[in-house]
Amino acid sequence: MQRRSVSYGKLVRDRIPEIISAKGQEAHIRTLQASELFDALVTKLGEEAAELRCAAPDSQLEELADLREVLSALIATLGYAEEQVEQAAREKRAIRGGFRRGVWLDEVSWLDDQQGTAGPSTGQ
Repeated sequence: MQRRSVSYGKLVRDRIPEIISAKGQEAHIRTLQASELFDALVTKLGEEAAELRCAAPDSQLEELADLREVLSALIATLGYAEEQVEQAAREKRAIRGGFRRGVWLDEVSWLDDQQGTAGPSTGQ
């Protein structure tokens, strides 16, 4: 028999190695250092967002759950509690609003003679 392998080089859920082992396969893993984890989680957030974008309607809830799991790990990695992030989101929403109304900003214009303005800021 020929031994085959596939290289992934990506962050996976904690139980993936045992799931792989249960299939009779061997997972070669390492635990990321704290200095590596932030970048890996941000990359994973992008991957999961891309998967949500392409997901069929019946898979969107699962992809949202994946996004939430990655975001939860990122919050913990940065040393925050979920409640702190929720409070910060409420405060920001009260001042600047949320994203539920679907407001799309196409352009901002102003007169050149307006003093003290260097241009607009959306400050998302």
